[in-house]
Amino acid sequence: MAARELRAVFSRLRRTLREASATTDLTPSQTAVLSRLINDGPASASGLAAAERVRPQSMAATLAVLERHGLIGRRPDPEDGRRQLVSLTEDGLARIADSRRVREEWLARAMEERYTEAERGTVLAALALLDRLSER
Repeated sequence: MAARELRAVFSRLRRTLREASATTDLTPSQTAVLSRLINDGPASASGLAAAERVRPQSMAATLAVLERHGLIGRRPDPEDGRRQLVSLTEDGLARIADSRRVREEWLARAMEERYTEAERGTVLAALALLDRLSER
């Protein structure tokens, strides 16, 4: 029961945060690729497809849109000149930074408005416990 509730709460919170910084011109798949690139660094199209569990053709379409928006660039892989590495452009980095800032500001404001100081302390204590779930 607790696991189901926890998953549901995180799912709703993730959706709410996504809506707080929603842009009309990017799909969740495109946003996921940008996030993966900022978190994991440059990658090949096939590596991104495997990481996102999509077909290479689907990833190619996603990357084409991101490239048209000027959010990613491609360059030859220094280890294998036949491959290209995809990385974020300055505009892509700025887009991710702006999106994160908007979400963090929304969350800070919502917590300030909806929780008492004691409740915010409880949330922080719970986060420390939850963080242990992600440790390997």
